[in-house]
Amino acid sequence: MTTNIHAVHFEADAKLIEHIQRKMHRLSSLHDRITKVDVFLKLDNIVHQIKDKVAEIRVKLPGHELFVKYTSKSFEESFDAALDALLVQVKRFKEKQSEAA
Repeated sequence: MTTNIHAVHFEADAKLIEHIQRKMHRLSSLHDRITKVDVFLKLDNIVHQIKDKVAEIRVKLPGHELFVKYTSKSFEESFDAALDALLVQVKRFKEKQSEAA
C-alpha cells in the first residue's frame, strides 16, 4: 500500500504527517488489497472568516475507488473523522466482496 500525503497551498508540519502515518496502519490492517491511498489536506477559503481545515482521503482498490471528505477546525480532527468514515466504507466493501464470492 502506497500512501501519499498532499498539503495543498501550505507546508504541513512533521507532527501532522506523523499523526496521519500512524493512523493509516488501521486502514492497511483492515483490507490487504488496497493499492494506493492519497490524503489531501486543504484550507477551505471562506472570505473574512477562520479557515476550515479539509481532509480528503482517496483509496484505490482493484476495480474500485473509495473517497471521503471531512471539514473541521483542525487537520487532525478532519483526518480522524474522514478515516473513521473510510473504515466503515472499507468494511462494507469487504463484506460485499465476500457475499459475492
